[in-house]
Amino acid sequence: MAVLITGGAGYIGSHTCVELLNANYEIIVLDNFSNSKPEAIKRIKEITGRSFTFYPIDLLDEDSLDKMFRENDIEAVIHFAGLKAVGESIDFPLTYYSTNIISTLTLCTIMQRHHVKNLVFSSSATVYGTPETFPISEKNPLGALNPYGRTKLMIEEMLKDLYQSDQDWSISILRYFNPVGAHDSGLIGEDPNGNPNNLMPYITQVAIGKLNELSVFGDQYPTADGTGIRDYIHVVDLALGHLKALEKTALSSGVEVYNLGTGKGYSVLEMVKAFEKASGKQVPFKIVSPRPGDVAICYANPDKAKVGLGWIAKKQIDEMCEDAWRWQKKNPNGYSKNYNLDRPYLTGEGFFVGNK
Repeated sequence: MAVLITGGAGYIGSHTCVELLNANYEIIVLDNFSNSKPEAIKRIKEITGRSFTFYPIDLLDEDSLDKMFRENDIEAVIHFAGLKAVGESIDFPLTYYSTNIISTLTLCTIMQRHHVKNLVFSSSATVYGTPETFPISEKNPLGALNPYGRTKLMIEEMLKDLYQSDQDWSISILRYFNPVGAHDSGLIGEDPNGNPNNLMPYITQVAIGKLNELSVFGDQYPTADGTGIRDYIHVVDLALGHLKALEKTALSSGVEVYNLGTGKGYSVLEMVKAFEKASGKQVPFKIVSPRPGDVAICYANPDKAKVGLGWIAKKQIDEMCEDAWRWQKKNPNGYSKNYNLDRPYLTGEGFFVGNK
């Protein structure tokens, strides 16, 4: 049997594919490349030396999704696919609601049709809105401040309702904090379309010379240096958290929510200084107006994941910065150097489209 990874060519998805293959799982990867590159699929194979089945389809394509389930013996799903930029969601809320919610609804409908009821869902710490207490535990009040966060919160509620209707489902909801870093090979990493929405790829692109300076969104927050504080977690630690959640879903039914974070917050300027130390590069910055929907402080209480999943984040801030810089140095234009949709990247390189 196999594990289906939706959005498996994306930043977190690709790293999770690597860890699953290294742990001897059989995987099937689905991605429509709306915010990812085909080259990532090739590099997953290069890192692991493993082959896998790949489908270049969209989750909104119910017929193709149903056909994929018919063609494969799928046991569980890790669901990453979706739009994820806070600012963009404010500008285009209907796109976010239609894409994120309907695609998940379609996926769960097809899963139920094929009696596949083990699911790990990629959620977000944005569902906590403006936290009143820190660190943030899974018991904190929920109240997203932007359309992106509200899509995650609505999907969480939908999955809880699904379980209430059919208690054969086993669902792990993982609330991410701020993934950074890259695989230590430097072969896969974060490659956003256009200007980055997240801090670390923006820093690395300034350091490599693609961008002139970092925009720091606000310096009047109630923090030591006035800049926002976040819980930054190495993407490989995050990927390993999905393996633990996958193991958990195989053991019992129910819905469980877990924070995946380090339990420690760093400000924007602290991250800049840590990166400068790790890379030896200066990162010029300017202070600009705060972004709508941003909160001042957000860091996790990860105790439930430690107890319930046997998982803890192990990598520290210096390793996060070193790995992010290695990825950027080896790939100054991200995956674009090798990105060519006309290239026969889907065959002859150790992975397959459709049936093997």
